[in-house]
Amino acid sequence: MSSRPADRIYITGFMGSGKSTVGPLLAASLGHQFIDLDAAIEANEGKTVPEIFREKGELDFRSLERRELRHLSTRSRIVVATGGGALTDPGSLAIVRGSGVLVYLEVPVDILFARLRGWRGRPMIAAEDGTPLTDDLLRERIRSLLFSREPFYRLADIIVDAGSLSPGDTAGAILASLDALRRG
Repeated sequence: MSSRPADRIYITGFMGSGKSTVGPLLAASLGHQFIDLDAAIEANEGKTVPEIFREKGELDFRSLERRELRHLSTRSRIVVATGGGALTDPGSLAIVRGSGVLVYLEVPVDILFARLRGWRGRPMIAAEDGTPLTDDLLRERIRSLLFSREPFYRLADIIVDAGSLSPGDTAGAILASLDALRRG
């Protein structure tokens, strides 16, 4: 545990898994600062994530995530909500795993579908023109992306079933797991 300090906690999971809801609750419980990786990138770039995707593409966006994670890995007492695809980048995954505790908020496809249905501004679950996908296409896109990302998510130090818990209970489960890691 000493090589991955618990004063830096990274929360991963698919979009809609609750990272940006659970993260602030966890941070408040620990007395840490909450940082949303996408919001930090938007602030640095002066553009929204969809604009960055549209103008620069996914590979450049992943590079921006890696750069911001490298910067955050030098800070302490933070809880970071990563983007849903951030850990598919080997460099970002190495930074996260080498500098803190990684938490995966696991949520089944059906619950993700219900949460994401009708969302706008999410390039990975939108049609090429930015419009929302039909229900069938959205469900298939979620299933496909989750299938490709889950091996990275499963490298987490802590895995919490966030589909069956309230945000507060999810944060509580993470706190209990962090205590177990510290004792362990």
